[in-house]
Amino acid sequence: MQVFNTVADVRNQIKEWRKQGLTVGLVPTMGYLHEGHQSLMAQAKQQNDKVIVSVFVNPIQFGPNEDLANYPRDLDRDILACQNMGVDMIFCPPASEMYDPHFSSFVDVIGITEQLCGKRRPGHFKGVCTVVTKLFNITQPDRAYFGQKDAQQLAVIKQMVNDLNIPIVIVGCPIIREADGLAKSSRNSYLSTQERNAALCLYQAITLAKSLLQQGERQSDKLINAMKTVIEQQPLARIDYIEITDFNTLKSVKHIEQSVLIALAVFIGNTRLIDNFVFTLPE
Repeated sequence: MQVFNTVADVRNQIKEWRKQGLTVGLVPTMGYLHEGHQSLMAQAKQQNDKVIVSVFVNPIQFGPNEDLANYPRDLDRDILACQNMGVDMIFCPPASEMYDPHFSSFVDVIGITEQLCGKRRPGHFKGVCTVVTKLFNITQPDRAYFGQKDAQQLAVIKQMVNDLNIPIVIVGCPIIREADGLAKSSRNSYLSTQERNAALCLYQAITLAKSLLQQGERQSDKLINAMKTVIEQQPLARIDYIEITDFNTLKSVKHIEQSVLIALAVFIGNTRLIDNFVFTLPE
Protein backbone atom coordinates (compact mmCIF):
# COMPACT_ATOMS: atom_id res chain seq x y z
CA MET A 1 0.00 0.00 0.00
CA GLN A 2 1.24 3.45 -0.94
CA VAL A 3 0.86 6.53 1.27
CA PHE A 4 1.03 9.84 -0.60
CA ASN A 5 0.96 13.43 0.65
CA THR A 6 1.01 15.31 -2.65
CA VAL A 7 -1.41 15.70 -5.53
CA ALA A 8 1.40 15.07 -8.03
CA ASP A 9 2.26 11.66 -6.57
CA VAL A 10 -1.39 10.59 -6.57
CA ARG A 11 -1.91 11.65 -10.16
CA ASN A 12 1.25 9.90 -11.35
CA GLN A 13 0.15 6.62 -9.80
CA ILE A 14 -3.39 6.89 -11.14
CA LYS A 15 -1.99 7.58 -14.60
CA GLU A 16 -0.13 4.27 -14.42
CA TRP A 17 -3.29 2.43 -13.27
CA ARG A 18 -5.27 3.95 -16.12
CA LYS A 19 -2.67 2.82 -18.66
CA GLN A 20 -3.37 -0.72 -17.41
CA GLY A 21 -7.12 -0.23 -17.84
CA LEU A 22 -7.81 -0.50 -14.08
CA THR A 23 -10.89 0.93 -12.35
CA VAL A 24 -10.56 3.11 -9.26
CA GLY A 25 -12.78 3.51 -6.21
CA LEU A 26 -12.43 6.43 -3.76
CA VAL A 27 -13.40 6.44 -0.07
CA PRO A 28 -13.18 10.04 1.19
CA THR A 29 -12.69 10.27 4.98
CA MET A 30 -11.48 12.60 7.70
CA GLY A 31 -9.55 9.77 9.29
CA TYR A 32 -9.75 8.12 12.71
CA LEU A 33 -11.11 5.18 10.79
CA HIS A 34 -13.54 2.63 12.23
CA GLU A 35 -15.60 -0.33 11.01
CA GLY A 36 -18.03 2.01 9.26
CA HIS A 37 -15.25 3.35 7.07
CA GLN A 38 -13.93 -0.18 6.55
CA SER A 39 -17.34 -1.27 5.25
CA LEU A 40 -17.00 1.42 2.55
CA MET A 41 -13.53 0.10 1.71
CA ALA A 42 -14.88 -3.44 1.46
CA GLN A 43 -17.55 -2.40 -1.02
CA ALA A 44 -15.04 -0.35 -3.00
CA LYS A 45 -12.72 -3.37 -3.09
CA GLN A 46 -15.52 -5.54 -4.50
CA GLN A 47 -16.38 -3.11 -7.28
CA ASN A 48 -12.99 -1.72 -8.38
CA ASP A 49 -9.50 -2.89 -9.27
CA LYS A 50 -7.86 -0.25 -7.07
CA VAL A 51 -9.06 1.54 -3.92
CA ILE A 52 -7.93 4.94 -2.65
CA VAL A 53 -8.77 6.21 0.84
CA SER A 54 -8.31 9.92 1.44
CA VAL A 55 -7.55 10.98 5.02
CA PHE A 56 -7.97 14.72 5.39
CA VAL A 57 -9.56 16.76 8.19
CA ASN A 58 -11.03 19.46 5.99
CA PRO A 59 -10.75 22.84 7.75
CA ILE A 60 -13.24 24.69 5.55
CA GLN A 61 -16.22 22.53 6.60
CA PHE A 62 -15.84 23.40 10.29
CA GLY A 63 -17.55 26.45 11.78
CA PRO A 64 -15.79 28.92 14.15
CA ASN A 65 -17.00 27.17 17.31
CA GLU A 66 -16.76 23.57 16.07
CA ASP A 67 -14.24 20.87 16.87
CA LEU A 68 -11.55 21.27 14.17
CA ALA A 69 -8.68 21.52 16.66
CA ASN A 70 -9.90 18.56 18.71
CA TYR A 71 -11.09 16.30 15.89
CA PRO A 72 -9.44 12.89 16.51
CA ARG A 73 -6.39 12.14 14.39
CA ASP A 74 -4.21 9.02 14.31
CA LEU A 75 -2.58 8.36 10.94
CA ASP A 76 -0.68 5.25 12.08
CA ARG A 77 -3.98 3.72 13.20
CA ASP A 78 -5.60 4.71 9.90
CA ILE A 79 -2.79 3.16 7.85
CA LEU A 80 -3.21 -0.13 9.71
CA ALA A 81 -7.00 -0.05 9.19
CA CYS A 82 -6.49 0.47 5.45
CA GLN A 83 -3.83 -2.22 5.18
CA ASN A 84 -6.19 -4.70 6.85
CA MET A 85 -8.80 -3.98 4.17
CA GLY A 86 -6.42 -4.32 1.22
CA VAL A 87 -6.50 -0.63 0.26
CA ASP A 88 -4.04 0.31 -2.50
CA MET A 89 -3.40 3.97 -1.69
CA ILE A 90 -3.88 6.46 1.13
CA PHE A 91 -3.89 10.14 0.20
CA CYS A 92 -3.23 12.20 3.35
CA PRO A 93 -2.30 15.73 2.28
CA PRO A 94 -1.50 18.61 4.63
CA ALA A 95 -3.95 21.51 4.46
CA SER A 96 -1.36 23.54 2.54
CA GLU A 97 -1.43 20.97 -0.28
CA MET A 98 -5.22 21.29 -0.65
CA TYR A 99 -5.56 25.04 -0.06
CA ASP A 100 -2.79 27.40 -1.05
CA PRO A 101 -2.71 30.90 0.52
CA HIS A 102 -4.63 32.40 -2.43
CA PHE A 103 -7.35 29.75 -2.55
CA SER A 104 -10.65 31.45 -3.44
CA SER A 105 -12.90 28.99 -5.34
CA PHE A 106 -15.78 27.10 -3.76
CA VAL A 107 -18.57 24.71 -4.76
CA ASP A 108 -21.93 25.48 -3.19
CA VAL A 109 -25.12 23.42 -3.57
CA ILE A 110 -28.25 25.35 -2.59
CA GLY A 111 -31.70 24.17 -1.55
CA ILE A 112 -30.97 20.67 -0.33
CA THR A 113 -28.29 22.05 2.01
CA GLU A 114 -30.68 24.36 3.80
CA GLN A 115 -32.41 21.71 5.91
CA LEU A 116 -31.25 19.43 8.75
CA CYS A 117 -27.53 19.84 9.55
CA GLY A 118 -27.09 22.50 6.87
CA LYS A 119 -29.58 24.79 8.61
CA ARG A 120 -27.57 24.59 11.83
CA ARG A 121 -24.06 24.58 10.40
CA PRO A 122 -23.82 27.52 7.95
CA GLY A 123 -21.14 26.97 5.33
CA HIS A 124 -20.61 23.32 6.28
CA PHE A 125 -21.77 21.80 3.00
CA LYS A 126 -20.01 24.49 0.97
CA GLY A 127 -16.81 23.19 2.57
CA VAL A 128 -17.80 19.56 2.02
CA CYS A 129 -18.69 20.06 -1.65
CA THR A 130 -15.51 22.00 -2.31
CA VAL A 131 -13.18 19.40 -0.81
CA VAL A 132 -15.04 16.47 -2.38
CA THR A 133 -14.86 18.14 -5.80
CA LYS A 134 -11.13 18.63 -5.32
CA LEU A 135 -10.69 14.98 -4.31
CA PHE A 136 -12.69 13.88 -7.35
CA ASN A 137 -10.51 16.04 -9.62
CA ILE A 138 -7.30 14.76 -8.03
CA THR A 139 -8.14 11.04 -8.02
CA GLN A 140 -10.53 10.78 -11.02
CA PRO A 141 -12.31 7.71 -9.60
CA ASP A 142 -14.94 5.60 -11.33
CA ARG A 143 -16.92 5.31 -8.08
CA ALA A 144 -16.93 7.07 -4.71
CA TYR A 145 -18.32 5.66 -1.46
CA PHE A 146 -20.20 7.50 1.28
CA GLY A 147 -22.01 6.25 4.38
CA GLN A 148 -25.76 6.58 4.90
CA LYS A 149 -25.13 7.82 8.46
CA ASP A 150 -24.34 11.20 6.90
CA ALA A 151 -27.57 11.03 4.91
CA GLN A 152 -27.72 14.71 4.01
CA GLN A 153 -24.09 14.68 2.88
CA LEU A 154 -24.82 11.69 0.64
CA ALA A 155 -27.84 13.46 -0.88
CA VAL A 156 -25.88 16.68 -1.41
CA ILE A 157 -22.98 14.89 -3.12
CA LYS A 158 -25.40 13.04 -5.42
CA GLN A 159 -27.06 16.36 -6.31
CA MET A 160 -23.70 18.00 -6.99
CA VAL A 161 -22.47 15.17 -9.20
CA ASN A 162 -25.71 15.20 -11.17
CA ASP A 163 -25.82 18.99 -11.53
CA LEU A 164 -22.19 19.32 -12.62
CA ASN A 165 -22.13 16.22 -14.87
CA ILE A 166 -19.26 14.71 -12.91
CA PRO A 167 -18.67 11.21 -14.41
CA ILE A 168 -18.50 9.34 -11.10
CA VAL A 169 -20.95 6.83 -9.64
CA ILE A 170 -21.83 7.73 -6.03
CA VAL A 171 -22.41 4.63 -3.90
CA GLY A 172 -24.27 4.95 -0.60
CA CYS A 173 -23.47 2.31 2.01
CA PRO A 174 -25.51 1.23 5.07
CA ILE A 175 -24.97 2.55 8.58
CA ILE A 176 -22.68 0.32 10.64
CA ARG A 177 -23.64 0.09 14.30
CA GLU A 178 -22.13 -1.09 17.55
CA ALA A 179 -23.64 -4.24 19.09
CA ASP A 180 -25.98 -2.07 21.20
CA GLY A 181 -27.16 -0.02 18.22
CA LEU A 182 -25.09 3.17 18.47
CA ALA A 183 -24.03 4.30 15.00
CA LYS A 184 -20.26 4.12 14.57
CA SER A 185 -18.67 7.56 14.41
CA SER A 186 -15.21 9.03 14.88
CA ARG A 187 -16.79 11.46 17.35
CA ASN A 188 -17.84 8.57 19.61
CA SER A 189 -14.24 8.74 20.88
CA TYR A 190 -15.15 11.99 22.65
CA LEU A 191 -17.71 10.26 24.89
CA SER A 192 -17.02 9.37 28.51
CA THR A 193 -18.33 6.02 29.78
CA GLN A 194 -21.41 7.75 31.18
CA GLU A 195 -21.98 9.69 27.96
CA ARG A 196 -21.49 6.55 25.87
CA ASN A 197 -24.35 4.90 27.77
CA ALA A 198 -26.48 8.02 27.41
CA ALA A 199 -25.87 8.08 23.64
CA LEU A 200 -27.99 4.95 23.26
CA CYS A 201 -31.05 7.19 23.48
CA LEU A 202 -30.61 8.02 19.77
CA TYR A 203 -31.00 4.39 18.73
CA GLN A 204 -33.78 3.85 21.27
CA ALA A 205 -35.71 6.74 19.72
CA ILE A 206 -35.16 5.33 16.22
CA THR A 207 -36.30 1.88 17.34
CA LEU A 208 -39.50 3.35 18.78
CA ALA A 209 -40.21 5.33 15.60
CA LYS A 210 -39.76 2.21 13.47
CA SER A 211 -42.19 0.33 15.72
CA LEU A 212 -44.81 3.09 15.47
CA LEU A 213 -44.44 3.21 11.69
CA GLN A 214 -44.92 -0.54 11.47
CA GLN A 215 -48.09 -0.11 13.53
CA GLY A 216 -49.41 2.38 10.95
CA GLU A 217 -48.56 5.80 12.41
CA ARG A 218 -48.10 8.33 9.58
CA GLN A 219 -48.31 11.70 11.37
CA SER A 220 -44.85 13.26 11.59
CA ASP A 221 -45.56 15.29 14.72
CA LYS A 222 -46.67 12.21 16.66
CA LEU A 223 -43.54 10.30 15.64
CA ILE A 224 -41.27 13.22 16.48
CA ASN A 225 -42.90 13.76 19.87
CA ALA A 226 -42.50 10.08 20.72
CA MET A 227 -38.80 10.23 19.81
CA LYS A 228 -38.36 13.44 21.83
CA THR A 229 -39.89 11.79 24.88
CA VAL A 230 -37.31 8.98 24.73
CA ILE A 231 -34.36 11.33 24.37
CA GLU A 232 -35.53 13.87 26.94
CA GLN A 233 -35.55 11.13 29.58
CA GLN A 234 -31.75 11.15 29.30
CA PRO A 235 -30.30 14.04 31.39
CA LEU A 236 -27.06 14.23 29.38
CA ALA A 237 -28.90 14.59 26.05
CA ARG A 238 -29.90 17.83 24.35
CA ILE A 239 -31.83 17.63 21.08
CA ASP A 240 -30.53 19.71 18.18
CA TYR A 241 -33.23 18.49 15.80
CA ILE A 242 -35.53 15.60 14.96
CA GLU A 243 -37.05 15.92 11.50
CA ILE A 244 -39.00 13.81 9.02
CA THR A 245 -38.29 14.84 5.44
CA ASP A 246 -39.01 13.77 1.91
CA PHE A 247 -36.25 11.32 0.99
CA ASN A 248 -35.38 13.15 -2.25
CA THR A 249 -35.83 16.85 -1.45
CA LEU A 250 -35.12 16.73 2.32
CA LYS A 251 -38.06 19.09 2.86
CA SER A 252 -40.12 18.45 5.99
CA VAL A 253 -43.35 16.47 5.61
CA LYS A 254 -46.33 16.55 7.97
CA HIS A 255 -47.90 13.30 6.79
CA ILE A 256 -45.95 10.35 5.46
CA GLU A 257 -47.16 9.47 1.96
CA GLN A 258 -43.86 8.53 0.31
CA SER A 259 -40.33 7.47 1.22
CA VAL A 260 -38.99 9.62 4.06
CA LEU A 261 -35.75 10.23 5.88
CA ILE A 262 -36.14 10.35 9.65
CA ALA A 263 -33.06 12.14 10.96
CA LEU A 264 -31.88 13.43 14.30
CA ALA A 265 -28.96 15.29 15.81
CA VAL A 266 -28.44 15.18 19.56
CA PHE A 267 -25.78 16.64 21.82
CA ILE A 268 -24.53 14.16 24.42
CA GLY A 269 -22.61 16.44 26.74
CA ASN A 270 -20.59 18.56 24.29
CA THR A 271 -20.54 15.93 21.53
CA ARG A 272 -22.99 16.24 18.65
CA LEU A 273 -24.12 12.87 17.26
CA ILE A 274 -26.32 12.20 14.25
CA ASP A 275 -28.36 9.19 13.18
CA ASN A 276 -31.18 8.40 10.77
CA PHE A 277 -33.17 5.78 8.97
CA VAL A 278 -35.18 5.65 5.76
CA PHE A 279 -38.81 4.51 5.78
CA THR A 280 -40.49 3.34 2.60
CA LEU A 281 -44.24 2.80 2.56
CA PRO A 282 -45.17 -0.86 2.20
CA GLU A 283 -46.51 -1.91 -1.19
